[in-house]
Amino acid sequence: MRTDTPAAIYRKDYTPPSHWISTVEMGFDLDPSATRVATRIVFERNHAGSDRTLTLYGDEVELVQLRMNGKALAKRAYQLEQGVLRIPSAPDDVVLEIETLIRPDRNTSLMGLYVSNGNFFTQCEAEGFRKITYFPDRPDVMAKYKVMLRADKRKYPVLLSNGNLIEQGDLGDGRHYALWEDPFKKPSYLFALVAGNLICQEEQIKLQSGRKALLQVWVEEGNLDKTQHAMASLINSIRWDEKRFGLELDLDRFMIVAVGDFNMGAMENKGLNIFNTKYVLANPRIATDVDYANIEAVVGHEYFHNWTGNRVTCRDWFQLSLKEGLTVFRDQEFSADMIGTDSGRAVKRIDDVRVLRQAQFPEDAGPMAHPVRPDSFVEISNFYTVTIYEKGAEVVRMYQTLFGRDGFRKGMDLYFERHDGQAVTCDDFRAAMADANGRDLAQFERWYDQAGTPRVSVTTRYDAGAHTYEMTLVQSGASTAGQEEKRPFLIPVSVGLLDGKGRDMPLSLGDAEEQPTTVVLELKARSQTFLFRNVMEKPVPSILRNFSAPVVLEYDYTDAELAFLMAHDSDAFNRWEAGQRLAMRRLLALTALSQSGDALQVDAALAESFSATLNDGELDPAFRETALNLPAETVVAEQMDVIDPQAIHAARRFLRQSLAKSLRPSLLNAYRDNAVNGPYSPDAASAGKRALRNLSLSYLGELDDEEIHALMQKQYDNANNMTDRMTALAALANSRAAGRAAALARFYSDFEQEPLVIDKWFSLQAMARTTDVAAVRKLMKHPAFSLKNPNRARSLIFSFCNGNPFRFHAIDGSGYEFWAEQVLALDALNPQVAARLARSLDRWRKYAPALREKMHAALKRVADSSRLSKDVKEVITKSLAGA
Repeated sequence: MRTDTPAAIYRKDYTPPSHWISTVEMGFDLDPSATRVATRIVFERNHAGSDRTLTLYGDEVELVQLRMNGKALAKRAYQLEQGVLRIPSAPDDVVLEIETLIRPDRNTSLMGLYVSNGNFFTQCEAEGFRKITYFPDRPDVMAKYKVMLRADKRKYPVLLSNGNLIEQGDLGDGRHYALWEDPFKKPSYLFALVAGNLICQEEQIKLQSGRKALLQVWVEEGNLDKTQHAMASLINSIRWDEKRFGLELDLDRFMIVAVGDFNMGAMENKGLNIFNTKYVLANPRIATDVDYANIEAVVGHEYFHNWTGNRVTCRDWFQLSLKEGLTVFRDQEFSADMIGTDSGRAVKRIDDVRVLRQAQFPEDAGPMAHPVRPDSFVEISNFYTVTIYEKGAEVVRMYQTLFGRDGFRKGMDLYFERHDGQAVTCDDFRAAMADANGRDLAQFERWYDQAGTPRVSVTTRYDAGAHTYEMTLVQSGASTAGQEEKRPFLIPVSVGLLDGKGRDMPLSLGDAEEQPTTVVLELKARSQTFLFRNVMEKPVPSILRNFSAPVVLEYDYTDAELAFLMAHDSDAFNRWEAGQRLAMRRLLALTALSQSGDALQVDAALAESFSATLNDGELDPAFRETALNLPAETVVAEQMDVIDPQAIHAARRFLRQSLAKSLRPSLLNAYRDNAVNGPYSPDAASAGKRALRNLSLSYLGELDDEEIHALMQKQYDNANNMTDRMTALAALANSRAAGRAAALARFYSDFEQEPLVIDKWFSLQAMARTTDVAAVRKLMKHPAFSLKNPNRARSLIFSFCNGNPFRFHAIDGSGYEFWAEQVLALDALNPQVAARLARSLDRWRKYAPALREKMHAALKRVADSSRLSKDVKEVITKSLAGA
């Protein structure tokens, strides 16, 4: 087994660059097999540092020519080793001219400049620009760019880059050119170019200042009818940012381009956002309600980066959450505001917390655990994680919880006033929030510096004679790599108290004269006690309302109290949470029975609570659907000291079957009553009704009888939208229905020309409980499958390894053997994608011994490879550390 680890980069070692850059001029002669790049960079010495060595980075680029201040540099005047170009003792003022040769058609990593379906695209975050030319490729080096693109006009009629189009025309030899200029300084990771045969939808809008801006959504021929929702989402994002934060689009033109081969969801390149087609293309025929919501969120996210990430960027990559956590928070708030109702906002909040618990909490408890602001990394691409994004967003949300929406806005205003056009740190953002609100936030820094998920234990005591209610909060945190002891966090814990009729009590806390029904307790010490006065009866506490901090809450609720909160809590999040806690208790008990070989049985209490929610017509359908979803198998696994995937699956399926049997009449009524008639619309109300109707069908599918088979088939045959069609197909795929295979074949035949829909087809089968490793291998041989396309690899391989724990964790270890093969195969093509798949086994130590042994063998098989990328090597090495 290989034990060598690539050298790590440490935050403490940050030093400013030796030189700053004022301008960058680039010329591209675009050819798939041999693109020539001429770059002219104007440097000026950073007198704050002592280093005079000019350092540039290149990766898989051929250096053709190098000139400094008008003279060709002899090879003895510079050093070029392992992709690092050093010019010792460089003058204070330098004009460097570099010519490089690159081969985009061979670039399967999809970083830098590459070719997809005959068109040119770039992806430069985090360190892709060095695959284009030698450059000080770091985020704190910002410059203004002017870019000339030249290409065959017939093959590449559209030539795009950042900023504003200055000039375009023909070159007289069948080629043409376009000159672009970005008026704002930016780091190299925000550079972009696109060249190809594309068409666009465009609209001109008037901004709040009265200026006009041209908006464009560029796609390949045949996809123009799928761009309207992305355009509407972009316009809504612009309007929302103007209203909520006073931030206006600063360019004359803003472009979105969709590409089918893309490692990420999308990229916020200044003025030229490049998107995975998954987050642009939608119409009722191909897109589900979830697709529409995701497009709105991702379009919003990338647009909001125009200020939180582009105008103010990161000093170094350790500060990544400065832009990503903040911008995720902004897109979450945007999506919630677009729904517009209190219930809709609650469902959005629940969805966000569900992602956090299913993905980020396990990461916090595993070998890849890291702080929101990491201390070190080997490969920065491995740190585009749920901790940076989702936990980072929760950290930002806590500022708003502490200071309110107005206080948060004041902090944002001060942040931009101080740092517009700069590359800064998380500390700078925290300082702006503190200074704008007159608060000392020194302790709050620990949210950035300490890894792991804090636990908050709560005990209460009611004094009937004194009419007081004590609430004691105790915080703790498990040790993580390099952090044995955790210092106390500042944790905002939002609390309400319910009386015997389920009404919110007015709260008297300390000397405060106001009596709100929700208060935010600031837990700063390891243990604190808060005293509520004038509590006239013993209350039921509603703790951590709206999930006010990313912690694990421990409070010994009785089943009766949880049922009470599920029925009455005015905080919709905690109403949902009460039901989840009830369901989790049943699931853990059933898992234990399954492990011991005892007969599975469940009491009627949960079914009664679920029935009350299902039949409560006063509740929004979207909330009812959310409340009736059982905790996922991966969430149940996190509650166990030793994970047994087979027992968890058996328990969860038994509970779903039990609920389906007892609630069958109500489920059929909900299915009937929530039909949405007329043309398809993705609006929140219609989507909520479809969600509840389809959840009802999903539960009924557990009964697997002929009546339900007929219902599934009827919905599939009559569906006028992809949401209903996919739900029916998934139910059929998980059933013994006679029409199962025919429906899958028909679906493929109907949509084989729609790549995004075929991704759904692969994914649906990969996650079906009937799909084992042999079935996945067979699907990999399908003519529509390609390992080179990240979307297709994710749709099948990732969906199986991460979304089908019952089959992936087969007792014979076949799932792990398959995983090892695919990690190695992907690593040879696209290390970023391979590294993300490598994460599937990083929690191997938590599993039952028989599985743990086979997982360890699979990890060693990957580790023993002599040609691992540093992306995969870092993940595997950390996963095996101490083994």
